[in-house]
Formats: sequence, structure tokens, C-alpha cells
Amino acid sequence: MSTTATSPQPGKPHAGILQTEGERRAVISEKPVTWKLPVLLSALGILALVFFGILGPNQTASFGLSSGGDFFQLPAVEVPAFLGGIVLSVLMLGLAGYAVFLKTRNLPAPRWVPVTFTVLFVAAFLIWVVGGARTPSISLAGLIAGSLTLAVPLVFGSLSGVLCERVGVVNIAIEGQLLGGAFTAALVASMTRSPFIGLVAAAAAGALVSIVLALFSIKYLVNQIIVGVVLNVLVSGLTGFLFNTVMQANKQQFNSPPGLDNIDIPVLSSIPVLGPILFKQSVVGYLMYIAVIVVWIGLFKTRWGLRVRAVGEHPQAADTLGIKVNTTRFWNVTLGGAIAGIGGSFFTLVAIDSFTEEISGGRGFIALAALIFGRWNPIGAFFAALLFGFADNLQSIVTIIGTPVPSQFMAMLPYLVTVLAVAGLVGRSRPPAASGIPYVKG
Repeated sequence: MSTTATSPQPGKPHAGILQTEGERRAVISEKPVTWKLPVLLSALGILALVFFGILGPNQTASFGLSSGGDFFQLPAVEVPAFLGGIVLSVLMLGLAGYAVFLKTRNLPAPRWVPVTFTVLFVAAFLIWVVGGARTPSISLAGLIAGSLTLAVPLVFGSLSGVLCERVGVVNIAIEGQLLGGAFTAALVASMTRSPFIGLVAAAAAGALVSIVLALFSIKYLVNQIIVGVVLNVLVSGLTGFLFNTVMQANKQQFNSPPGLDNIDIPVLSSIPVLGPILFKQSVVGYLMYIAVIVVWIGLFKTRWGLRVRAVGEHPQAADTLGIKVNTTRFWNVTLGGAIAGIGGSFFTLVAIDSFTEEISGGRGFIALAALIFGRWNPIGAFFAALLFGFADNLQSIVTIIGTPVPSQFMAMLPYLVTVLAVAGLVGRSRPPAASGIPYVKG
């Protein structure tokens, strides 16, 4: 957020009072537009045409849309893999050509261009993978529902990162917050026999890790990256020690938490595809949707969010307006840790019925990548986390159906996309200006 106001020049519309899309694009066209996006889309379009189209399999890929318990049944979608790859590749090349055309006129491509291109590329890739398998058929509804389930802790972790970085604190400790939440949820739920108390305890554990992060990085000005890494190692070692000395000694009392069952909303949960995703979730799953919406509204539609973003962009200017910069940072980081702790409870209260060492499996770092790919926006982070969950679920499914594509290749793709996003090849990706910079009041 910039506090510097610029005066409109004679004959030029001022960016702050533009009323039409044409005026906005006219101002943008005064800035040089790079070849990054047109070249990237063109290269990917050509690769798609070669591998998904010309060299694509000749089988028919089948995608099931309904399951046995659905309210009504939808027929499976069958797509000839070769023809589908050709058609989608041509559409992708058309979008790439449009981006090149706009570049020749020094106009940036609209946001819908890379978004539509990504959807087409994923669809073509999925048809190619399934069409080349020994059993060219998968349940698309099951793939999406499973992807969302795997993405739940990633979404909570990325939301924690959004809240921290929007206020100017880099949260590398997401992994420790998830792991601490998982351990505490299992321990407290086992002792109290209440998963809901375990859920609250998980949030408290995540908040405690964040308080340590905030204390050292905000008050004592220790490098935020170093503090985050140390906290991850500390929580990993502490939970591993307690697991071996306490939980293993009496598993029935300390590591047998009651789980949070799925809550089915009548009729709505039986809608094909959307039903299991939106209306057949555990308490943690429903909290995930609520958290994404609440954080987005809070950051971009409230006075609190304006202050938070001001602190993350220009803390000096925020200070002159009477905003307590370090206090705002402290409470935001604490809130982010509580949210990540809830995400950690998913591992032990929903996914499996006990805690194991390193149960988070590095997902805190994946959440950090989703945060970057989602451009520090709650909605963007949600869909980025869903992409990671999709890749994770897909690599398991392709092994079952016998596709020749290595599962490791699928696991690599989201990270490759993240690198491209950070490099600015799929659009501008800039963190808050004061992220990682401690504030000392002069």
C-alpha cells in the first residue's frame, strides 16, 4: 500500500479515478509489457500439441461424475484422448497467440487468459494421463473430493502465512504450527475423550508457537527466517521426544483420540461432484471454508484489514496514522498460528486416529509455496493448495490405473509452477513491501 499521492498530468487520466476498463488499459499501456507470459504460454501450448495431441494415446478416457450414493446419477464423460488433446492444444495456442498480439500493442494480457490456459492445460494433461493407462477410467468426483481432503491442512497453513506476511512477518514456522497442532489435538482428545476439546487445544498449540515467533522476531528483532527454521526443528524434536516417551508408553490413554466424523447435510450431500466437496465434510473441513471467507473479507473489506495491510506495506506511514505497528503484528501472527494449529488437528482427528512422528510430512513448506503461488491472497492460496492436493491425489490414482507417467513427475509439477510464479513468468507476484523487515519506531 502506498501513501504517496500523485497528481494527474494534463491530458492523462489519473489511475485513482479511472471509470472504464479502456481508460485503465490505456494507462497500463504506457508501461512496457514483457514477453514472459506470451513466450511461456506459447512454449507450453507447443509442448501440449506435441505430447498431448500428436503423440497422445489412441484410447478413450472415461471420467465418472457420480457415485452410488448420489441423489441422481450423471453419465460418465468419455473423451477420445488423441482428439481431445488436439482440440485443447489448439485452444491453448489460440490463447498464446492472443497474448502475443496484445504484447505487440504493448497491452498486458487480461487475467482470464492465463487462468483459462491453466484450466485447459490441466484438462489436457488429465486426458493424456488417463487415456494412456491400462485402465483408462477414473472417478472425477472422487479425484476432486480426495484432492480437497488432502488440501485441508495446506489451506489452513497458507491462511496462517497470509495473515503473517500481510502484516510484515515471514512465517517459516508453519510446519511447526501444523505439527504442534496435530500432537496437541491427539494428546488432549485422548485424555479428555472429546475431539472438540482437542480441536481447541490444537489452536492453542499453534498460537503458542506463533507467540514465540512473534516475541523473537518483533520484540528482539531476530531474523524471522532463522526463528522460523529453529521453531520447526524445536517442535519436531519436542513432539518426537514426547511421542516416544509418553505416547508410546501408554497409547490407549495418550494416543487414541476420538475422531471428528463427517457431517452430511441431507439431500445437498448427495448432489453429484459438488455434494461431497461442499456438504459432506468434518468440522475441520467446514471450518476451512469459513476461515477462507472470513480472512478474505477481513483483509479486504474491513477497517481492520486496511490497517493490517498498511502495516505490511508501509509501517512508518501506518505509525504516523496512530496504528500500533508491532502490536498489530504480534496479534496477527498469533491468530495465524491458531489457524495453522486447527489445520494440524486434521491429521490426528480426521485423517488418521493417532499421532506419529513427523505426521505433517513437510506440508507446512507446501503451504508456504501455496501462499506464494496464491499471491498472498486467501482465495488464491485456497486454489493453490487445492492444486497441490490435486497433484498429491493424482499421483496415487495413476499408480492404480497403471499409467506410464511416473508418479514422481506429478508430485513435481506444483513446485515447478510455484517457481514460475515466483519468477514472474505467470504474472506479477509481489509480497507485501515490509514483509520480513522488523520495525523500530524512530
